[in-house]
Amino acid sequence: MMKYEDLTHKIIGCAMEVHRILGNGFQEVIYQRALAIEMRAQDLDFEREKEMPIFYHGYEIGTRRIDFFVENKIMVEVKAIKQLEDVHLAQALNYLEAYNMEVGLLINFGATSLEFKRVHNKKIKHD
Repeated sequence: MMKYEDLTHKIIGCAMEVHRILGNGFQEVIYQRALAIEMRAQDLDFEREKEMPIFYHGYEIGTRRIDFFVENKIMVEVKAIKQLEDVHLAQALNYLEAYNMEVGLLINFGATSLEFKRVHNKKIKHD
């Protein structure tokens, strides 16, 4: 069993529902808003556009907003592009590492069928 598997399943289910209703072809922000409504309906606790510190060798060197931070555990990045590419996965993994978070989801609403990737930070430091 992967860490937070139930939670990531629930988030993906919300995203599937949004994609089922809206289809593809809208801007990212439209999917973000719809996903927020759907996650709220599923009793998921989340923060949207959360400002996160970026670390380098333990030093905070800046911040970046992530689309969703769900249940204080999962980073969710939303895309609305024709298809996910390796560069998007690499970017999501870089964010996880920079934020020192363990699990992330990359969700793309722009394709004909919903695309999603689970991203795991293998460099995470466990206490």
